[in-house]
Amino acid sequence: MKALVLSGGAGTRLRPITHTSAKQLVPVANKPVLFYGLEAIADAGITEVGIVVGDTADEIREAVGDGSRFGIEVTYIPQDAPLGLAHAVLIAREFLGDDDFVMYLGDNFIVGGITGLVEEFRAERPEAQILLTQVPNPTSFGVAELDAQGRVVGLEEKPKQPKSDLALVGVYLFTPAIHEAVRSIEPSWRGELEITHAIQWLIDEKRDVRSTTISGYWKDTGNVADMLEVNRSVLETVPPSNEGTVDEDSEIIGRVRIEAGARVTGSRIVGPVIIGAGTVVSDAYIGPFTSVSEDCRIEDSEIEYSIVLRGSSVTGVRRVEASLIGRDVEVTPAPRNPSAHRLVLGDHSKVQISS
Repeated sequence: MKALVLSGGAGTRLRPITHTSAKQLVPVANKPVLFYGLEAIADAGITEVGIVVGDTADEIREAVGDGSRFGIEVTYIPQDAPLGLAHAVLIAREFLGDDDFVMYLGDNFIVGGITGLVEEFRAERPEAQILLTQVPNPTSFGVAELDAQGRVVGLEEKPKQPKSDLALVGVYLFTPAIHEAVRSIEPSWRGELEITHAIQWLIDEKRDVRSTTISGYWKDTGNVADMLEVNRSVLETVPPSNEGTVDEDSEIIGRVRIEAGARVTGSRIVGPVIIGAGTVVSDAYIGPFTSVSEDCRIEDSEIEYSIVLRGSSVTGVRRVEASLIGRDVEVTPAPRNPSAHRLVLGDHSKVQISS
């Protein structure tokens, strides 16, 4: 069995971060989201992995390499444009051959991995098996309709009037039957080849399509709110440790991991928190559910429920919360006089200002 991991999307909902970085590499608890998926695939006993890449291909290649660090062998599959999940299957035909495979969206996060799902599929081998979960906003997802016996009878992509609250999680398992399906469908109104249409084709052809509804934790980390929520969830499981230095004037409370080379002086840290390697925390407060990446500086500031990426600094700022701060960013107080806000903002930014 093989795996097909999709890492080619533009990440428009995470802009401006994704103007300069792949959305799959934004870190959760100081580890890229994509890595959690690759680890789950390896844990399920799958070693041959194709990664579909787009404009951020070089960055994905640099981060993942040949896959040996995860115990897998990676083949990169270029996609000229994000033309749909079914299109990714289409262009990966040579890599997939006639093997069964799991398709995994690289920006999805599933607690507990996929080992049980893969074992079930290997034992029973339906033509397709989809993962479902109940969501409060099904219009934002692919939605499944089940009959009284729990069989999949219909799928819709982002319906205006959904027939259920069961959304497709970004993990699918297929036999080679899916290749005939993706060749048989037409692009949707979005101009994309939808995987929901391909699975619907299998249903219409009376093929065996099954579903598993999960009640565990799943998130599509496509926006800032979901990234912060996943970060919170993962931090709650991280074991505390201290490989850096903490002076006697500092207070460390709860589940806090301080990585090698980090220095904490005159500060209070309330976990769960991760402080990355080489980061300096001085005269600061870092509150729960905060991940600070490597080589950052948090000085004379307060921050909580946030993600700070590599090489950034927050200095002299009274309070930062529920924030995603990119790489090599400087956050400082505005000058007191004149009373004005000076902003340099990328496309699609969102800013809240207390006046």
